[in-house]
Formats: sequence, structure tokens, C-alpha cells
Amino acid sequence: MSYVVSAIEWFFLAYFVLFNAGYISLNLMALPTLRRKIALRPVEDLPAVYSGLEPPVSLLVPVRNAQAGIEASVRSLLQLDYPQYEVVVIDDGSDDGTLATLQRAFELEAFPEAMWRRLPSKEVRAVFQSSTHPNLRVVDKLRGGKADALNVGINASRYPLFCAVEAASILQRDSLRRVIEPFLDDPAAIASGATVRITNGCTVANGRLERVALPRNALALLQIVEYLRAFLFGRLGWANVNAVLIISGAFGVFRKDVVVEAGGYRAASASEDMELLVRLHRLLRARGQRYSIHFVPDPICWMEAPETLAGLSTQRIQWQQGLAESLHRNRELFVMASGGAQRWLALPFFLIFECYGPLFEVAGYVLMTAMWAAGLIPGAALAAFLALAFTLGFLLSMTALLLEELSFRMYPRLSQLAALVGTAIIENLGYRQLVAVLRLIGLVRWMRGKAI
Repeated sequence: MSYVVSAIEWFFLAYFVLFNAGYISLNLMALPTLRRKIALRPVEDLPAVYSGLEPPVSLLVPVRNAQAGIEASVRSLLQLDYPQYEVVVIDDGSDDGTLATLQRAFELEAFPEAMWRRLPSKEVRAVFQSSTHPNLRVVDKLRGGKADALNVGINASRYPLFCAVEAASILQRDSLRRVIEPFLDDPAAIASGATVRITNGCTVANGRLERVALPRNALALLQIVEYLRAFLFGRLGWANVNAVLIISGAFGVFRKDVVVEAGGYRAASASEDMELLVRLHRLLRARGQRYSIHFVPDPICWMEAPETLAGLSTQRIQWQQGLAESLHRNRELFVMASGGAQRWLALPFFLIFECYGPLFEVAGYVLMTAMWAAGLIPGAALAAFLALAFTLGFLLSMTALLLEELSFRMYPRLSQLAALVGTAIIENLGYRQLVAVLRLIGLVRWMRGKAI
């Protein structure tokens, strides 16, 4: 029995060390890109001078029952600083006044457009063209979900690149210009993702971010540190080895021909954005085609984070189901001889630490506590395990905060920095464990085949 107990102790200790060491390594891998961004910032901040070589872009905005904020969202998108783009709003069977609001605000007129149905989708009822904004169209379709709406948007789009945008996103005027940069620098680029930041606590007016501030809501504040730790610098690290597996559905650009050839978004997916990206890796790797997927670290897309436990639970359970589903549907990539860094680094990391990580993490806390309660291990052993888990988690969070302070400094005041450091401490004393439980619920739901 003592050998079994010792093996369990060492297994969970090793797991927690490897998990946090992996993310710290990703943070360090992000440093070269951050150095380049800091060096180029004086040039990037100059007024944009367009060369005429910028590719035109179609912004696809799927909406459903968004009457309250849809006018402000669309007006914000129409003010982006980019030479040539169109906004295609796809109304996914709204039963409120979303379509009527758009018709009134932008003087929409029925437009008998013949769309090339490259991707299957629900029926399109009508296409409208704005008489006040030539680059705005609205597609009215039967309800089919976000992925189906995006497929309709791809069918309706006119340009070689499309950008999937959530209506609730807050974009900066130069957002589109910055996220398109990889396509200008790299002919092999097929996708480019952007950093998503949290708007809670910030001042937003007329669809524009006017002032950055920390939220007063404790749950939203905890998510700011989490986004820095897990989403910003982690993805930037993966981008350096062309192994980005997730581009946020809130703001991501794709080459349309590649997505159409891959079959578009999967309508039944719990996380259509990640599933598409992993599928692109699999298909292009199998074909031996040279490609690259980029991640832009600039804070160019802002979203509101859930401020209630119910909202957070729904979000994280769905994310975990989508993650597990995306990896499972494209499992051929795990055994592909030409899998590259995606197969040998990213997929094992995501499978062990992201997909099944909640199972190991929750089991570690439960089993170590149970063994102490049963007298199988001394209290000092349990205390050492908990101290190690906290120390490694805090070190990881502080590494992310340090990189943020050295690079973007979105929260420059000393009081803001002190609040974030305090949050990094609290985050490891309950919040991360809570998120692990929610993700475990999502994993179990996926195993049981439950729908969202």
C-alpha cells in the first residue's frame, strides 16, 4: 500500500510541475515576438500609410436576437481604418427586432443577389444592401447556429480574406490593419488571430473603447489574469512554432479559398473556431502544403467577460466540450508522420494538460486530501503538495504579468499593478480550482455525448 500511496504522490507532483513548467516555457517562447513588437511600436503607431497592396477583407458578423446593441456594433465596424473592406451581417433567424433595427438604421433595401453556394447552409430568405453605406450588406436566413451563419457569410462574401467577428466585440480603429499584417509579410499565411482583452470596468461609448480600467467585479478581475496567463502569451508562444490550435471566434482572419476547400465551419461543433483550425492543420499537413497560422499580440479586440458564476460555468463547460470534440474529430493528426510541431508538441500538450488536465487536477486535490484524511500521508505531505501547487501557479501568473508590464502596459498605474498581483494570489487559492471543476464537467459531458 505504501508503494501505491507514494506513486500517487509523485504522479500528481510531477503533473503539476510539468503543467506549470509547460506554460512558463510558452511565456518564454513569446519573448522574441514581444521584443520585435516593442522595437517596431514607434513605427506602428504612426498614421497608417497604405501601399495599395493590402488585400480587401470581408467582415462576417453572425447575430441572433441582438436588437439592443446591433446598431452601435455595426457603426463601429464601419469606422475601421482600412482601405477596402465590407461588412456582412448574417441574421441567424432572429425573432426580435434585430433585422428591423438594421433596416431602419442603415436604410436597407432588398438586393437580388445570386450567391455562390460553396458551403452548405440553411436557407437564405433575403439579402439587403445599405443605401447609406455601400460596403454594408445584411443576410436574413433561417436559424442554423453560429457556424451555419458563418458559412452563409462566406458564401455571400466578395473578398479573398474573411474576418469572423462577434457583434459584441469592441475593435480599435486599426484592428483590421494590424491583424492583416501577417498576410502582407508571409505568402504562406492562411489565418491570423488576435488578442482578446476584457472590457469589464473600461469606458465604452458608441461602440468604441475610450478608457482602459480594471473591473470592480471580482470574477471579471480574476479572468484578466487568466487571459494573460493562458490565452495571450501561451498562444503567442505556440505561434513561434506554427502550432496555434485556437483562434478566438471573436476576431480571426482566414483565407477564404482554404476554408472553403476544407468544408467551412462544422455546424454541429461545440467550438466551431477551434475545430476549423485543427482541421486545417490536419488537412494541410496531410497534403504536405506549406502554410502558417499567426497570432497578433496587440490588444485589438475587447470582449465582456461573464460576471456571474452561472455565466462563467456555461462558458467554460462549452469551451471544454469544444476542445475535446476538436481534438477527437481530428485525431488523425496525432499519428500523422508529417505532423510537425503540431503533432509532437501542441497536440500532446493540449491533450494531456488542456483536454484531460481538469481530470488530473481535480483528482490530485481530491486524492491527496482523501489520503491525508485516511491517515495514509502526514499533514506535512499534503501541505507541501498544496504549497507547491500554489507556488507554481503564482509563478506562472506573475510571469504573465511581468511580460504584460514589459510589453503592452495596458494597466500602467501602480494601484492597478498591485491589484493584479493581489489577484494573481487569490486566483490560485480557489478560482483555478473552480475553473478546473467546471472544465471537468465539460469533459464528462463530452464523454457522455451530451449537447451544449
